[in-house]
Amino acid sequence: MSKRADFLAANAGRRAATPGFVLLVRDRKDGDPLIRAGFTVTKKIGNAVVRNRMKRRFRALSREILPVHGFTGSDHVMIGRAGGVERDFGQLRTDLTGALKRVAK
Repeated sequence: MSKRADFLAANAGRRAATPGFVLLVRDRKDGDPLIRAGFTVTKKIGNAVVRNRMKRRFRALSREILPVHGFTGSDHVMIGRAGGVERDFGQLRTDLTGALKRVAK
């Protein structure tokens, strides 16, 4: 996802907070089974190097987990939190699968 309108629309969807990020999931209801992902990290988290590192970690997580546990026809947005920079990648993986299960309920 790259358009601001898509990110704003995802804000109206379901959310699950974890120590490293906030997950937003919104069903697009357009009949397209594509799973889309978007990532955002604010300047409050750190400088450009830190923000880009966090987004790279989010991309790797989404490539690994969303095809298996994600929702078809939905937008998934991960908003970085300050605790996500130092968080172990394995713990982030567990957080994302848990957040997807909470959103499914």
